[in-house]
Amino acid sequence: MVSLLFAEAGAKVLGSDVNAAGLDETARLASERGLSIDVATLDASSEAQTNDWVAEAVRKHRRVDVLYNNAAAVRMAAFSEMTARQWQDTLRLELDVVFFPTKAVWPHMVAQQGGSIINIASVAGMLGGEGTGASAHAAGKGGVIALTRQLATEGAPHWIRVNSIAPGPILTETLRPRYETDARFRAQFDDTPALARTGYPIDVAYAGLFLASDEALYITGINLPVDGGKTCKSGPMVSRSTEA
Repeated sequence: MVSLLFAEAGAKVLGSDVNAAGLDETARLASERGLSIDVATLDASSEAQTNDWVAEAVRKHRRVDVLYNNAAAVRMAAFSEMTARQWQDTLRLELDVVFFPTKAVWPHMVAQQGGSIINIASVAGMLGGEGTGASAHAAGKGGVIALTRQLATEGAPHWIRVNSIAPGPILTETLRPRYETDARFRAQFDDTPALARTGYPIDVAYAGLFLASDEALYITGINLPVDGGKTCKSGPMVSRSTEA
């Protein structure tokens, strides 16, 4: 979705994924739309693979103007039941996948004196969630938000802008089967945002396209919730007053 949207906007896109089938589908959709997208299988938690991927992008296109860090994986479990392995795997797959690509493109963006880095965080890094089992996920995405602010500070002298996006409840293809068959899950999913509609991946992609564009040249260091108002919505207000 993101690769297609950026390509439609005129970007030269080098898309990557650990899932080769997903890459093939992206390439097929691009071809149907008359777009050209280069794809490469990549485990972004591997420093060596990531360095090679960025080197190939620079070799082919001479520069990297935008890095969109969207890779992640998560291990959900109640905190009382979470193992050290689940904790460590989640932090590796939430933080390393941002650190390694950013580390690889950084010297190129410094040399060209400019660039935009967009990190996908989550509202889990901003809010607690009852019954979600998201303690490691929350720590990882909270780390992404904090890292974004620090990188924005360090990148500013080189005109490198760094921002994060915090999606709320987004109906991805992974969640769709459960959404369509589990009425309770669907009701909870749809009731969460303040806006009365479901969020979709395209909503996040449009936010990323804006942050990558020249229209956002004066924006850096922000965390942009794309959540239908989830982070502004509280529960019922209980009055402490009594009537005589």
